[in-house]
Parts: sequence; structure tokens; C-alpha cells
Amino acid sequence: MFDSEVWTNLFLLLACYAYILSVIFVTGKIENNLSKNTSRKFLHLMVGNLPFIIVFFSFNTFPLNFPFFVAAPFILLTFLVSPYSPLKSISKKMSGLTEVTEGGHHLGLVFYAISYTILASVFSTKPYIIAAGILPMAYGDAAASLVGEKFGAKKFCLFAKKSVEGSAAMFTITLASLAVSFLFFSQFYSLPIATSFFAIFAVAITSTFIEALTPKGFDNITVPLIGSLLFAFLVGGI
Repeated sequence: MFDSEVWTNLFLLLACYAYILSVIFVTGKIENNLSKNTSRKFLHLMVGNLPFIIVFFSFNTFPLNFPFFVAAPFILLTFLVSPYSPLKSISKKMSGLTEVTEGGHHLGLVFYAISYTILASVFSTKPYIIAAGILPMAYGDAAASLVGEKFGAKKFCLFAKKSVEGSAAMFTITLASLAVSFLFFSQFYSLPIATSFFAIFAVAITSTFIEALTPKGFDNITVPLIGSLLFAFLVGGI
């Protein structure tokens, strides 16, 4: 029989699945009332809260890396609802999510799931490092896209069309979300205050530049991975 610790981790895993599936369901429903871009960013933002749950897993090393199991199945799921899915019946049954996926880069959500999975497999014992990469994508990129879409008057184009207003929102919201996450994670881990806040500022600036430089969709890979690696390097996590 499983002991209480195993049951606790299994419960957390199922709770994460339920949360993600609920977010996907809600996203499919609100897509009828909001733009595809807004619906997609809502999905990014809500799934981006998972690092705050990962902190409660006690089984987070190989072979029972539960944070990895949270993320990995959604690589397949997001691929199956993408336009490249070999199983069209599945994409039809989840038509709301499929339409949201088609609204941006066709594999954007797949890339997002891949980034999550990589970070969960490497930094599962340090969810604050996962958050350093995921929150800029979840909150910062969502702000950049929505602000840029509505208020972006000053456009620029390097490898993708962006706006100064969107990039400013990306930096501001990334900085704020990482600062709030530091307050949360500092309740569970001994994090150096000065070094961590310098790292947060560096990640906010770097993520903003990476988002501006990366072609559409691929920032779901570049922003999370580079953000987490930079934070880990600066606070001594690697």
C-alpha cells in the first residue's frame, strides 16, 4: 500500500491535471466571446501558475519526478489539437482549443509544453527557477501581446513585428510577477535577497529583448529556457 506521502503527491498531480484541463475547457468556451489572441494568452497565463504548486511536491527527483509528469503529457495533447495532428477526430472534439491554437503559431502551445517539461525535469527541486522562465512567458508575454494589440502605436520589426508599448508592458509585468513570486518562494527556500532581485531585474530585461527578437511562436521556447538558465546562473542554481 502507498504511504501518505505518495498519496499526497498523487493528489497534487491529479489536482494539476484537473487545473490544466479546466483552464483548457474554459479557454475553449471564452474563445467565442474573445479574440483568439486573448484566449490564447489567457491559457498561457493560467497555466503559468503551476510553479506555485510544484513547490508542494516531495517526489521531484528521478524516477518519481512528479513535476515532470505534470508537464510532459501536454506535449502530446497540444500537438494532437494542433493543425498538424494526425488524429483529426481529437482536434474536432476539442475544437475550441484547436481554434485558439490556429490563432497563433500552430505549434506555439506545443513549444510552451516542451519548455515546461524541460524545466520541470531539470529544476524540479527548485521551482523558483522554473518560475523565472515561465512567468515572463505567462504574464509578461501576455501583457506584451494584449497591450501591443490595443495600444501599440510605435512599431518596430527585427525578426517579428513588435511595439514599444508591448515591450514596455512585457518588462513591467515580468518584473512585477517575478518580484511577487520571490516573496512566495522565499517562504519555502533560503534565497539571497540582493542577488535574487538583481537576477529578477536581469531576467526581466533579457526576457523582454528575447521576446522582441524571437519570431512568432518560438518565444515559447526561448523566453522560458533562457530566463530560467539566467536566473539559475545568477543565484548559483547551476
